Amino acid sequence: MSHNTNLAPAQGARITVIDALRGFSLLGVILVHFQQHYSVHSMGPFNEHTPILAQFNDAVFWFVQNVLMGRFINIFAFLFGMSFFIQMDRAAKKGIDFRGRFLWRMVILFAIGIIGSAFYSGDILSLYAIYGVVLLLINPLKNWMLTALAALILLGTPKLTTFAYDKITAPPAVEQVVEAPERPRMPENMGERPPFVPEKITFTKSVENNLTRGAMEKINYQFQATNRGYITLAIFILGLIVGRLRFFETAHLYMRRNLILFALFIAGNLIFGWLANIVAPGMDPSMWFLRSGPPTLQTIIGTALFDVELVFSSASLLMAFVILYNIPAIGKVLDVLAPYGRMGLTNYVSQSIIGACLFAMWGLGSTFGAWGYAELMIVGLGLYISQIIISTIWLRYFKYGPLEWLWRSATYLKWQPFKK
Repeated sequence: MSHNTNLAPAQGARITVIDALRGFSLLGVILVHFQQHYSVHSMGPFNEHTPILAQFNDAVFWFVQNVLMGRFINIFAFLFGMSFFIQMDRAAKKGIDFRGRFLWRMVILFAIGIIGSAFYSGDILSLYAIYGVVLLLINPLKNWMLTALAALILLGTPKLTTFAYDKITAPPAVEQVVEAPERPRMPENMGERPPFVPEKITFTKSVENNLTRGAMEKINYQFQATNRGYITLAIFILGLIVGRLRFFETAHLYMRRNLILFALFIAGNLIFGWLANIVAPGMDPSMWFLRSGPPTLQTIIGTALFDVELVFSSASLLMAFVILYNIPAIGKVLDVLAPYGRMGLTNYVSQSIIGACLFAMWGLGSTFGAWGYAELMIVGLGLYISQIIISTIWLRYFKYGPLEWLWRSATYLKWQPFKK
């Protein structure tokens, strides 16, 4: 892309800053998922491993928790909401009602998400497909209505509503005296407990676990243990709003506006972080899912404030990228990420499959499951760079990534042109 600061993109042309930003967001996603072992929590047995770079483990852990975690996946979700607007807008300009086709497109994405979940139980594409349908339903709303809806979600309204309902409907507590049961006697001839032998995990068993127990754990994490599922929906809505404002079509024309927004997002990040620490001092947002016991009003409000802080943090990263991208010398370097972003679906699903192969015990989990944070950071970066190279070469010969082409062909129920 030419970084001409005087010209807006031609109608229907790709806005490459969006592709590059999608590629950038997937960098954070892959690095976080590597630290999480792609949700494969095996207890071993691991091969003998001598740690290297162990002195950097604490620094890498801090970086993942405070710079990457939750922030890059927010940008990825935001761009999905924006892509919804772009598709609907371009179809409308051609006089096409794209609603039915988009609904079918989400059905296909849901199926792709189920396949991805077979390898990585934390895969979010099926949830994105559901939220795509939600965007279709609320698309007729005006921007101020959408903004109010997103704000209510971000401020914890779903959890607050559930909390209030539980309080109202809970039966009155009745104090009961319960006698302690008699402690069972240990059999005299029990003998020694046999050694623990881990169950052999096959690929088939892993897929079954991911699609059953793993799916329930994902739902619990998204909507019970954390607000992640609700926040993602709010970010989808914000992506739709920003798309309507055509922000990225003119982002290269208004550097002063971009800098002001960046400063405001930084301020929002600091203010909501400060408020969260006042409401829930000492609360570690990275450990929300480990909270024990029912939520309290304090933890619900504190979590909501932390969530808003996280959204402002994501917005700050996004604006920093946009500002740097529109500096010609830096933008040419960041354009390297555009092919990766154009093949975002293929690269995301590929990450999940490769991650499963590396960490599952039916794959190489006995080796990589014992590696430390710094080592896994290097492996994740290596895979990311490899995907950049492959994406760049691929798009020299083909119009779309493999999954993007299949998705497009299935959307129109007709094989689309593939080779350039």
